[in-house]
Amino acid sequence: MKIATCVGITLPSFLLVNCELSTRTICKPHLASASTQWISSNCRKRIELLRKLQCSVTVRSYASTSVDSSLSKSDAILSGRKQGKSSSLYTHPSLLDMKNDRIENRARVYEFLRGIGISPDELDGLELPVTAEVMRERVDFLHKLGLTIEDINNYPLVLGCSVKKNMIPVLDYLGKLGVRKSTFTEFLRRYPQVLHASVVVDLAPVVTYLQGMDIKPNDIPLVLEKYPEVLGFKLEGTMSTSVAYLVGIGVARREIGGVLTRYPEILGMRVGRVIKPFVDYLECLGIPRLAVARLIEKSPQILGFGLEERIKPNVKSLIEYEVRETSLPSVIAQYPEMLGIDLPPKLLHQRTFLNTLIDLRPAEFGRVVEKMPQIISLSSTPIVKHVEFLKECGFSLEQVKKMVVGCPQLLALNIDIMKLNFNYFQSKMGRVLDDLVTFPAFFTYGLESTIKPRHKVVAKRGLKCSLAWLLNCSDEKFDEKMSYDTIGMEEMDMDSSFDMNSLMQPRSDDSASDFDEDSGDDEYV
Repeated sequence: MKIATCVGITLPSFLLVNCELSTRTICKPHLASASTQWISSNCRKRIELLRKLQCSVTVRSYASTSVDSSLSKSDAILSGRKQGKSSSLYTHPSLLDMKNDRIENRARVYEFLRGIGISPDELDGLELPVTAEVMRERVDFLHKLGLTIEDINNYPLVLGCSVKKNMIPVLDYLGKLGVRKSTFTEFLRRYPQVLHASVVVDLAPVVTYLQGMDIKPNDIPLVLEKYPEVLGFKLEGTMSTSVAYLVGIGVARREIGGVLTRYPEILGMRVGRVIKPFVDYLECLGIPRLAVARLIEKSPQILGFGLEERIKPNVKSLIEYEVRETSLPSVIAQYPEMLGIDLPPKLLHQRTFLNTLIDLRPAEFGRVVEKMPQIISLSSTPIVKHVEFLKECGFSLEQVKKMVVGCPQLLALNIDIMKLNFNYFQSKMGRVLDDLVTFPAFFTYGLESTIKPRHKVVAKRGLKCSLAWLLNCSDEKFDEKMSYDTIGMEEMDMDSSFDMNSLMQPRSDDSASDFDEDSGDDEYV
């Protein structure tokens, strides 16, 4: 048996023993002396004690190392999060981190917008650029289009449109259609929502529909410039019903394209709320429905005057200025645009002016308006010139007033033409001035086309007739008169007032309408 050597170091509190045993030592049972056994027993006790001490130190060291390692890892993770960095190259930011980043970026974008005077209050929930730099580029592009900060504040949702994905494709499409770049600013101010539209899905179908309404391709840009809001309408909604109703009341199909080109706002009008009440009101005044249709063909903008706000108050003003209710249909038919102007101050000014100039009384002013409602908008300068011309011809102020009441058109005619007619009247016709006072409309007829030829025929036959009998008829009617043996007195006082039937002459292209008028009235109430 070999005795293991022991090396011991005595410390104040405990004993460390290092045992070196041969790896090849094999313990076999054998006899030993008492002294040897005591040494072995003592050695084993020390070895056991040493093992316990080593295990205790190892456990404490491992525990201490583990705690330190855990603490260092936790500190590293926390510091990484504080710095906005991932704790590992192989992990992604958490959803909370991503949400916080988006909030911070949006806050910076909002701060930029507020700094240039744009309120971002309405932008919550709208997808916006990630960085303030991209938003700055978007705002700069809108500025280049002519839009101001005020314009953007009026419709801040435009900031949700991408320059490359939304704005440029839409503007390119409008430019290819023919919409002038000079009109883009006003176009976008009126209808900024167009920048959200899809060219293929939203815009192109509307353009195709307008062309199907007989609007010429060259007129499409004009329609869009006048009424850009049409690009947002549904094809089978208001547009189709308004056109169907107009055709139903008698607007000629071939005129629809021209009507819409001149006043495309009709496409956005609700039939039951706007168009039908307007038509019904004019009918109540005494204008036949077919005549209303002709007025719309001639002046489609009258549909946009506003029935309650403008038209009815203007009609009331006409009655207050002594225009007779029976004459209202002819007044409106002659000058439908009158319904849309601020009429009361114009009526007051013109009546006061004519009263001062030719002593025209209120009732006489009413007769003047009935025969020529355009007098309301006639400026003072030409009126003064025409009155002075009549005075130079030798008419008294009272005669001038009588002539103006009888034929207000005298105040708006070409003075040079009036001079030629008057010279022929004096030199060739040999008539007295009272004949002109009785029939002042003489000045409205063409000298070479009407006055001279008819006067020569009557003079050749030696007939004596009034100027009204001579001139106030068609060429066919005049030829018929020349076959008469005598001149009937009833034909000498022919009425020269406006004829409502002139608005309702039959059209060769009119066809039966597919629109059921009776059912339409019920539908649009």
